[in-house]
Amino acid sequence: MRGRRYVSAGLGLAVTLAVLVAALWPVYVRPRTDPPAPADAILVLGGAHDGREQLGLRLAREGYAPRVLFSDPYETSALMNRICHGRYSFEVSCFDPSPRTTRGEGRELARRARVEGWRRVIVVTFTPHISRARYILGKCWDGELLFADPQPRLSVLRWSYDYVYQSSGYAKAFFEDC
Repeated sequence: MRGRRYVSAGLGLAVTLAVLVAALWPVYVRPRTDPPAPADAILVLGGAHDGREQLGLRLAREGYAPRVLFSDPYETSALMNRICHGRYSFEVSCFDPSPRTTRGEGRELARRARVEGWRRVIVVTFTPHISRARYILGKCWDGELLFADPQPRLSVLRWSYDYVYQSSGYAKAFFEDC
């Protein structure tokens, strides 16, 4: 009798997890991205150095925007040091968001957009973060946001982590303003 309960509970848990993974698949694994279009700026959100920095620079080199803003919340990063102090044919500026979260990045985006009169910004972040970043940045700024993804390869363990992390981030963001 007791063994059946454990099997039933395990089966119920497995079904619940399968339903959650399937329901959140379009949010975290296949989020809506946008084709690049001319914009006022490119904003590269902080996080793992997973190709997002290179994608932001490439989009600027291809002429999609005259400036790239890099969120640089890192204590020390050789990559960010090279990027922030490099020479480019377009403007590059780096900032330390306050707070050091997507919300802080959204606040800086809104501030710069207001001062400089921006209407469209290309945002670069990684796949599982796109939907939540769209939600949070949209709370901070009502301009047009186009999202680009470097599409890094993530392990099953990393996908599992991001399902939980991004979901709890969504829940937190629901109760916060910008």
